[in-house]
Amino acid sequence: MLSYRHSYHAGNFADVLKHIVQVAIIEYLKKKEKPFTVHDTHAGAGSYAIASEHMQKTGEYQDGIARLMDSRTGVGVIDQYVALVKKLNPVGKLTEYPGSPLISASLLREQDRLQCTELHSTDFELLQRRFADDKRVRVEKLDAWQGIKAMMPPQHRRGMVLIDPSYELERDYRDVLPALQMAMERWATATYAIWYPVLDRNRTEHFVREFIKAEMPDLLRVELCVRPDASGRGMTGSGMLIINPPYTLAQHMAQAMPLLKEHLCDTGGHGMVGAQGFGVAYPTDRYLSADHRMLVAGLSEEHGKLTRGNFDLEIAVPRNRGLEEFANSFDEVRQVD
Repeated sequence: MLSYRHSYHAGNFADVLKHIVQVAIIEYLKKKEKPFTVHDTHAGAGSYAIASEHMQKTGEYQDGIARLMDSRTGVGVIDQYVALVKKLNPVGKLTEYPGSPLISASLLREQDRLQCTELHSTDFELLQRRFADDKRVRVEKLDAWQGIKAMMPPQHRRGMVLIDPSYELERDYRDVLPALQMAMERWATATYAIWYPVLDRNRTEHFVREFIKAEMPDLLRVELCVRPDASGRGMTGSGMLIINPPYTLAQHMAQAMPLLKEHLCDTGGHGMVGAQGFGVAYPTDRYLSADHRMLVAGLSEEHGKLTRGNFDLEIAVPRNRGLEEFANSFDEVRQVD
């Protein structure tokens, strides 16, 4: 949507989650010498000045990145992200928040590539100017879905696609899955990371179920809600759907979620990490799947099954904790239609 400007929202809690996932995926890709490409469908301006009128008007960054800047959590994916933001703010305080293109470019090696599409004229010009001298980066003034047609597959077999429309129009919800399927036909070996807002829980679950019904390969869901779900209260949370995720990502985000809750969530906030076709759960978090099963993702190779009420739970148990003890640490298990 051409009226949308991310500069009002840069650095908020949704950006924190999205960019932690982004950093984790790129760092995983860098473990091999072979080059990769990152494709950013809704690239924005590239970076955002904290002192700008837009950021100061909303102040959303204060409840996002600002809460983490002085923290060292001991959780790798969070600390890598915070360290990157600090590196891009060498004066010792937060003066600029990096958008997803700048985060990607800051992590790329000489052999890697970044390609971005942005349709808003002002943001496109800022983005183009930002990367004018960087031969690794290609910037095109294109609609996101046109960009997929025009620019995929890239030259490298490995890579990541970040898809994050504003969802200000209802059609944005409808367009994402067909666009993803089109992209995967062209570039099946990439990791796809799709951001979504949580404004209305029923709307969110309908959106996610469409991906589950489409039988996406290795679908991982990561979600952080900083306030309790409530229609009409604006965005209470956001999430990421990751297709073909690195095998380490579920475990890393599982470790990160309690710390993100501690730093970013109000009372009643909750988080989730889960795999395709399953609900998601963490101790004190609630998530319910359509088939009444629950998975705690990626904490160990030890699995077990339990029954709680009318629900079957399939649980990956953290090391050094018994199955019964861990299952009993959930506050609640309930069905969401």
